[in-house]
Formats: sequence, structure tokens, C-alpha cells
Amino acid sequence: MKTLKLRIKDKHSAVLNQMACEVNFVWNYVNDLGFKHLKRKGEFLSAYDIAKYTKVTSKECNLHSQTIQAVTEELVTRRKQFKKAKLKWRVTNKKSARRSLGWIPFKKIAIKYANGYVQYGKHQFRVWDSYGLSQYSVKTGSFVEDARGRWYVCLVVESSKTVKITSTKAIGIDLGLKDIATCSDDTVISNPKFYRKYEQKLGIAQRARNKKRVRALHAKIGNCRKDYLHKSSTMLVKKNALIVVGDLSAKKLVKTKMAKSVLDTGFSALKTMLKYKCENAGVLFEEVNERFTTQICSCCGEITTGSPKGRADLRIRVWECECGSINQRDLNSAKNILALGHKRLAVGISLF
Repeated sequence: MKTLKLRIKDKHSAVLNQMACEVNFVWNYVNDLGFKHLKRKGEFLSAYDIAKYTKVTSKECNLHSQTIQAVTEELVTRRKQFKKAKLKWRVTNKKSARRSLGWIPFKKIAIKYANGYVQYGKHQFRVWDSYGLSQYSVKTGSFVEDARGRWYVCLVVESSKTVKITSTKAIGIDLGLKDIATCSDDTVISNPKFYRKYEQKLGIAQRARNKKRVRALHAKIGNCRKDYLHKSSTMLVKKNALIVVGDLSAKKLVKTKMAKSVLDTGFSALKTMLKYKCENAGVLFEEVNERFTTQICSCCGEITTGSPKGRADLRIRVWECECGSINQRDLNSAKNILALGHKRLAVGISLF
């Protein structure tokens, strides 16, 4: 299973915007209905119960019945996930800073694909099919809008293709800010710093209050970063049979003074890409606790007085152990992470 994202031609934007408004209306109606029922009865409405109130709204809203059902199920799922009686409203007003980007979910029965067109109900949307969509079996999906008003169709598909693993290599990966990833085999994925590259242009556009230019620059930065991470993660998956990654948390680091650098690096996205690409390719993926991996010598396995200690010694990039080995900080950590991965596999801890 994987998700394909295809761009829809701009001439269909008006129709999709109208349907997105109707989706927002359904979301807000169901959200309010569930909240009032909770106050009156003291219990949550299930998706089955809500369907009784929305079963005749398909024609009025000009939406497929499966879309209304998908919106209801998503709201119920999110309400349980976040443990809230009421979720945020979806805002339609384009002039509002809180406007919700367009979103139209659907199920398999609501959509068909043929000759470069995605058909939803009575509407046909032309897409740029770079994947050869006819080769896949569509399960579910949604139409989504980005910040620039461009529309895409995201399809969850099942592929019959099988990938054969030819490599027998295993690597440990140390994630970081100076370099996005340092591997135990001495492979380094450098940090291009895409945000820093366009930061000055972005500042000029923001001071000029040119919102269109700001959105375009943010999209360019995001697309460059995503493209780079996709290429890097694909390269690592193709070359290895086992990938072990440290559990470095971006959520914790964004609360520090390094927040801008953490977000610009995108190592959390790299970890996510590695995980699902390994699963798709049949490569073993393991995430281990990287505590003390920087301080432990990868040769003798001991923590000595000369080893770097946490964030206070980030400036120390190379250090000498008492056993005589000279360790490069990130490479040493990557080797320790690989050793931890082998150790977990040896004692039979489940991978997934």
C-alpha cells in the first residue's frame, strides 16, 4: 500500500472549491450535532448514528454519498484520537487567516480513472499522470488543496509489483543538524539548508506584504527539501538490507534555540520516508534509543573522560579515546546505533 499524489489541472479549481465548501459545511454540521448530543445525552454519537442525519444530504450538497460518509468517519476518528467533545470548525472564508485548505475525501466506489481523467460523480478532472495509475488498484483517497490554491488528488493504492532485495549490507544512521544523516559506512547526507538559501528573498516578500510571493517561496523551499530527502532515502534503501536509525526527536528540539535549523533540516521526514520505503522494499528497518551513542567509543565500548558530553560539547567533532582510537563524533554514533540494532535483532525483538 502506498499513496500517490497527482496534480489536477487548474481549470477544475472552481468546481473543487465549491465542493470543498460543501465538505466544510458537512464537517461543521456533524461537529455541532455531536457536541449538542453529548451535552443533552452525555454520550458520543457514532458514525453509524450520524449517518441517519446525513443520508439525504448528498444531492443537496452536490457531493457523493461516500464523501459525506468519509467526512463523518474522519471526524469521529479525530474526536476519539484527540479526546475532545468538539473539534475546530473548518473555515471557508478565503479572506480569513484561519481559512481551511480544501479537502474532499472519498472512498473507492466514488472514483474511477480512465485516459488521464479522474471521474468523481458527474465530474471529470484532468490530471498529470506521472505514475501510470492504470497499473494500480485504488483503495481510497481525497482531493486536497495547497496554500497556492493548486489542487491534487491523493490516492491510496495497492501495487502488485514486488521488489527483490539484492544487497546484504547493514548501516546505522545518526541524524543531526550539521549533516542530515551520517551513516556507519561513512556515507554522509549533507544539509543543503534550503530555508537559509531563500531566507533573504522571503524576508523581502514578507516586508512588502506580497502574500502570493511568500506562498510561492515557501512552496519552493518545501518542494526542494522534499525532493532531496526522497532521493536520499531511496538511495539508502536500494543499497542496504538493514537500516537502523536513532530515535532523535524533532518535537523536543523545536522547543530549543535550534528550532529553525531543526525544521530546515527535515530529518524527521527522512526517518518517515525510510520507514515506509523499507517496508515497501522488504528492507528491515529498526529505530533504537540513541542515548549515550555519542559518548561511547565504538571500538572499546566504554565512556571515557575525553568523550563529548551532550549538548554542552557539541563543538567537539573529533575526540580520542583512552584505548587509542580516534573517533569522529557522528560516525562513531552511527556505528554504535548499528551495534544496538544488531543487538535488538539478536534477542528477537519484533521489528514492526
